[in-house]
Amino acid sequence: MTVPYDPQHLVAMPPRVTVRQHSRRDTMLYALGVGAGHSGEEQDLPFIYEAGLQALPTMAVVLATPGFWQMEPQYGLDWKRLLHGEQSLVIERPLPVEGEVRSELTIEAIVDKGAGRGAVLASRRTLFDHASGELLATLRQTSFLRGEGGKGGTQASAPSPHPVPDRAPDIETTAATRREQALIYRLSGDYNPLHVDPAVAREGGLPRPILHGLCTYGIAGRVLLGQLCGRDPARLKRLDVRFTAPVLPGDELVFSIWREAPGKAAFRVAVPAREVTVINNGYVEYQD
Repeated sequence: MTVPYDPQHLVAMPPRVTVRQHSRRDTMLYALGVGAGHSGEEQDLPFIYEAGLQALPTMAVVLATPGFWQMEPQYGLDWKRLLHGEQSLVIERPLPVEGEVRSELTIEAIVDKGAGRGAVLASRRTLFDHASGELLATLRQTSFLRGEGGKGGTQASAPSPHPVPDRAPDIETTAATRREQALIYRLSGDYNPLHVDPAVAREGGLPRPILHGLCTYGIAGRVLLGQLCGRDPARLKRLDVRFTAPVLPGDELVFSIWREAPGKAAFRVAVPAREVTVINNGYVEYQD
């Protein structure tokens, strides 16, 4: 039974604990889902080939995932009108290519933007190696609740995003997405029908199924790993983004990257063919 939307109740809910095993096959499937191997580059082999296999750092977003929990009735959310707003990942240690991981999900705050303007839900998920108890990563996510504005919140405002420099970027590069990209990525555990079912996409006011925000995020992580970290997963320490427009499977993404300080950079991702910015206020920390 669906419960009424209640921000105070959502924030007071106890942590949602999920324990899941993942295999080397899962690690390779995630990498394929975010575009590794699509261009046939040998540099992608460590992420898609069992010999010397390594996990992409952004795989943290699918480890021990509770799935599309926002559509479950106990949360009372209008999930068909929900969009992924921001994503942050702080990595404590390289992710295991196989093993058992525990995650603890809490809803931290809800910011009401006003009637007709939606609300922002901020959640945190911490990942632990289940056997040792070691902290692997901390993930923060904001979701834009397009149908919940004017119904109250628990916090007056959200933190400001990282600014992007007003100058020419230091690096520009491109990455292609495939028409079937969302169909591959969803096999890593995000089964939101918005990304596969045209009827559900139309109900959400979209022209056709869109790419998962976290797939775009994983593509960004893979590109930045190559441009800033020499493709070494151990060097990526933090990755923050603000999603500003949906990516359609098949879009070509253009990355603009600004080096700001040793081990710190800002970035933006655009789709020039549709004249939209899909990621803004990107921020990355890495071992220089």
